[in-house]
Amino acid sequence: MLAVEDLSIQFGARTLFSDLTFSVRAKERLALAGPNGAGKSTLLKIIAGLETTDTGRLVKARQATVGYLPQEGVLHSGRTLFSEVERAFDDVMTLREQLHEVEQEMATLDPQSEGYAEALEIYGDVQMRLEHHDLSRMKPRIETVLYGLGCSPEKLDLPTESFSGGWQMRIALAKLLLSEPSILLLDEPTNHLDIEAIQWLEQWLRNYGGAILLISHDRALLDALTTRTLAFEGGKVRAYSGNYSFFLSERAARREQLLQAKKNQTREIEKAQQLIDRFRAKATKARMVQSRIKQLEKVEIIEVEEEEKVIGFNFPQPERSGQTVVKMLGIQKYYGDLHVLRGVDFELQRGDRVALVGVNGAGKSTFSRILAGAEAPTRGTRELGHKVGIAYFSQNHADELDPSKTVLETVEATATRAALTNLRTTLGAFLFRGDDVFKSVKVLSGGERSRLALARMLLQPANLLILDEPTNHLDMASQEMLQRALDAYTGTYAIVSHNRAFLDPIVTKVLEFVPGRVPRWYHGNMTYFLEKKAEERAAANAPVGRSVSGKSPSAQAPEDATPANRKEQRRLEAMQRQQRTEKLKPLKTRLAALETTIAAQETEKAALTEKLLDPEFFKKGDLAREASERFHHLEAEMEKAYTEWASVSADIESLEGDATPD
Repeated sequence: MLAVEDLSIQFGARTLFSDLTFSVRAKERLALAGPNGAGKSTLLKIIAGLETTDTGRLVKARQATVGYLPQEGVLHSGRTLFSEVERAFDDVMTLREQLHEVEQEMATLDPQSEGYAEALEIYGDVQMRLEHHDLSRMKPRIETVLYGLGCSPEKLDLPTESFSGGWQMRIALAKLLLSEPSILLLDEPTNHLDIEAIQWLEQWLRNYGGAILLISHDRALLDALTTRTLAFEGGKVRAYSGNYSFFLSERAARREQLLQAKKNQTREIEKAQQLIDRFRAKATKARMVQSRIKQLEKVEIIEVEEEEKVIGFNFPQPERSGQTVVKMLGIQKYYGDLHVLRGVDFELQRGDRVALVGVNGAGKSTFSRILAGAEAPTRGTRELGHKVGIAYFSQNHADELDPSKTVLETVEATATRAALTNLRTTLGAFLFRGDDVFKSVKVLSGGERSRLALARMLLQPANLLILDEPTNHLDMASQEMLQRALDAYTGTYAIVSHNRAFLDPIVTKVLEFVPGRVPRWYHGNMTYFLEKKAEERAAANAPVGRSVSGKSPSAQAPEDATPANRKEQRRLEAMQRQQRTEKLKPLKTRLAALETTIAAQETEKAALTEKLLDPEFFKKGDLAREASERFHHLEAEMEKAYTEWASVSADIESLEGDATPD
């Protein structure tokens, strides 16, 4: 599929990598691992044809196509969301235009002429290629991908320029997935996705028919998808035949073996040198001594690269707060007609470690601002507990940094006296090393500013931390550093994040935000939360009136329920089943009718295709033209049928999902 041979690239005096050689097989999944700035993104750009190498070459299979998603910087304008994503099928639309042009040309030619025969051959080729793409399923496929990435139906007709930077990247990702290149290059595809969209993307990529090269700081995604890892370390790239977790354990094992080999070699060299020194002056041993000297000269010394030091970071020891850290009652927040939060009650106890999760737009960031006191609720009350001090990191804190200060001056301005002695170490943990600390804030990239804002905030003593997407611009090592620091932290915290592997070991509660609903608690870590969500989805797909265990809801009533309560519960459940049945019946009838219609259309389309691919059929003049017109009309009908079928199916699944109570 793709071969990289002796690739080298250098920026100034710094070599990113040299003599890089590897190949990519069909359907293979490769992870590119390593710290920020090691050359991972550069390699993807080279494969995508956006950058050139100093030496080496790429060999790509003739039929292979490459699709590339950058980390940021993609903007769309001038079209609606749907029409922009539809551009993923530009080649198909071009084929359709070519087909119409050939049809018009054939209508003017003598069926017995040589030109007609040539046009007929072109028509057959274009028709076969169009048949492969199946235009009738194009719209449902677009909707499937957009809905999977978190888009709602009402957004499809909005202009693309009205979307945020994060949504611009989602649009680019949707187009890329739909275009189905044979080699997919993804640079941090989950940066702007919520947990549900990440899970959907993970499943989509599992089933993807092409090869994937993936850069991600989402360890859970890497472990779930990849089967080989290219590790960028100290100007070299090493291959590991496993996912990210395998790479970590195998790298440690390889280093241990190398250290042992180095130790053995050093011991053997010392023995040989002692023998040479002992007999060097004896003429009778001259030949033996010279032989040993030559042997030593040929020895290839084993080099063990110095292991990168893991920089530690500890929060300033916070003052002990009261038992109740913060209490919020009846919180509502709306902007004009947009209601973001409705009637939220929330309480944090000392030592709580909470993850705030949910789809984008559900109100997590708004809630965290209200929780931190950075924004007032429209209605409701917020009360802080005894001796509570708050440190809050928001996604836009990076924009509030003073551009005239250096990195070091920025953290010096807010650090405690105790923290001042370790500022350089702390900045190193956030990837500001060496002379980087003297850079002016105004020259920093967006990611660097975000890391600096996080470092500055974490140096302030506080017993309540509120962090909104703290890992977005951190590499794996920095994420693990922050994770360890939070694990050792003695205060209370609430974290908005979509990074499953980061949250899992350090949270004990999960609060899920769902648009239009009151947030819901899950008393466990992220693994527990995801398992419960999977159970709920399985229950939603179970037959109406049955739970996952196969028992009816009434059979699962609490043991201490009174007979009157159980009777009332059964009556309410019966009413709900009746209402669902009344709603489901016409939907299921319509679904069956649509499936019958689609089956008939598929049969007719197959018959027309067979006729239109037969050169003799086009000699029938008007009959051939009528068949061609019917074929195009039928494709339009099928597209409408498939779209309605997808909509009705979704309505049925939604109603059947309501059969299992929350």
